[in-house]
Order: sequence, then C-alpha cells, then structure tokens
Amino acid sequence: MLQPMKFQGPCKSETINVEIMGTITAPESRKSWKWDNNDSETWIEFCHVNGLVISGEGIIDGQGSSWWNDVGEGHRPTALRILKCENFQLSGLRHVNSPKNHLSINSCTGALISNLHMTAPEDSPNTDGIDISSSTQIDIQHLVISTGDDCIAINSGSQFINITDVFCGPGHGISVGSLGKDGSYATVEDVYVRNVTFTETTNGARIKTWTGGSGYARKITYEDIKLFGVKNPIIIDQQYDALQGKSKAVKVSDVTFRNIEGTANDEKAIELNCDYIGCTKIILENINITGLDGKTISATCNNVQGSCTSCTPNIPCFS
Repeated sequence: MLQPMKFQGPCKSETINVEIMGTITAPESRKSWKWDNNDSETWIEFCHVNGLVISGEGIIDGQGSSWWNDVGEGHRPTALRILKCENFQLSGLRHVNSPKNHLSINSCTGALISNLHMTAPEDSPNTDGIDISSSTQIDIQHLVISTGDDCIAINSGSQFINITDVFCGPGHGISVGSLGKDGSYATVEDVYVRNVTFTETTNGARIKTWTGGSGYARKITYEDIKLFGVKNPIIIDQQYDALQGKSKAVKVSDVTFRNIEGTANDEKAIELNCDYIGCTKIILENINITGLDGKTISATCNNVQGSCTSCTPNIPCFS
C-alpha cells in the first residue's frame, strides 16, 4: 500500500534503476489518500531524474473506482507521472485502474517505453493509457492498452513521437490532441504510428483540434493499421468544439493514412471534418474498410485538400 510519493532529482548518479516486482497499490478509498503540499494531481511522480530506468514484472494498481464517479475530472490523480526527465526507460509493468491517466509524460526528452500492459474498464472516465505533452524523441513499442479513453494521446509541444506494435481496445484510439482548447496555441509534429491493431474502439487514427485555437498539427503518419469493429476508424476533426464566431483554428497538414484495413461499426468510417481554413496535404493510400456484419459505410469530408489512392469507401472530395 503506497500513499502519494514524489521522487525528486537531480541525482548524482547517471542512471537510477527502479525495479518493481510486486504490486504497488493506491489507497482503496479516495478519502484515505494523504497529499503533501495539497498536490492532488499525481499518485507516483519522478521529476528531474535523468537516466531513469523503471522495470520489473510488477503491477501498479491505482484503485481508481472510488474516483470515477467524481464529476470533476481535475480532481482525479494520474497514477504515474514522468516529469522533466531525460533519457528514461519504462518496461515490463502492468498498469491497472488508474483514477485518471495511467502514465503521463510531461516535458521529457528521450524515452523508450516498451512491453507494458494497461487496463481499466471500458466505461471508466479519462483513464488514458499514455498521455504525452511537451516532450520529444519518445519511442513507444509493444504495448497492450484496454481503457476507458485514449490508448495514447499526443498533446501540445510534442514532436518526434514513434509508436509501433500496439494493441488498443477497448478505448478511444490513438489521438493527436485535442489541441487549441480555450483559444490556446498548440503544436504537434513528426508523429509516426505504425503496426497498430484497434479492436472495438470508439476511434482509430484521430486528430482533434478546437475551434478558436491556433498553431499546427503536421507531419503525422498512421500506417499498417488493422481494424476490428471500430466505430470511427479514421477521423480528423478540426471543429472538435465548433464554437460560433471563432475566427482561428489549429492548422492540420501533411497527414498520411496508409495501409489501413478492417471493419467499421458505424456508417461514417472516415470523417475529415475541417474548419474554414481547411486541412492540406491529407494523403490516404490503400484504405480498405468494410462495414461490420455487412453494414453500409461511407466517408465524409469538408474543406480538405489531398488525395486518395485505392480507397474503400470512396472519399467524395477526392473523387
């Protein structure tokens, strides 16, 4: 049983090894959590610990069920946060039932995250598997993620993010964003997602930005994707919250969806919904999506410039 704990660097050693072999368990009731300095955003945090290596065969159990009925998302803590660390590694662990995000990576440079298993009930709110922000050179590989929100969310300030060999589902897919909330300036670029299987997820490959924000999401590739009963396999939503009278938007460009096949569980298998500024250089290649159990599916698009080669369903704005 572990109360909230923070490991604060910098450290004299060039490498800090943390091995977890048993089960680390958060307090069962939210009333039993004891916070220092009124910091209620994180259960376990490593900050300014360069060369950090966390490994083992253990379990990080956030016991989040007592938090999930709380309407205020901001009151739920992230289970594990890596903050302002350079060249860290995380591997081998099982993460279960976080109150909020299972793993948050904030303001980090250089990371290898591999061979993790993350689970939470499908209806658990905001239980993202991995949430990345303001970080660069992050490699994620060989993961199984089944949660109530995004398997992986890539947020503002992130670049050079490589994601390979991930099984995602249930959950909300692998998302860039949301970006530009409350009129903010947001940037994401150089994201490569490859060899991912989505099973019964709400979304598959998704980019979402808020009307009224600014900045860009660019140089993003989703490639070699398999779909099994996904509601929205491919979606760009530049009007994630389409507020009237807003004259700005986050620019979406240089996005490629390639070699994506499988089944969709909703009529709109592909949605490319862009704002008045439009989305440019949107490329789709070798897309083969059919309806689950013979359902009829379609694609919709608005203010999109790009091309589609060998696409099923047909995308009308590229015809």
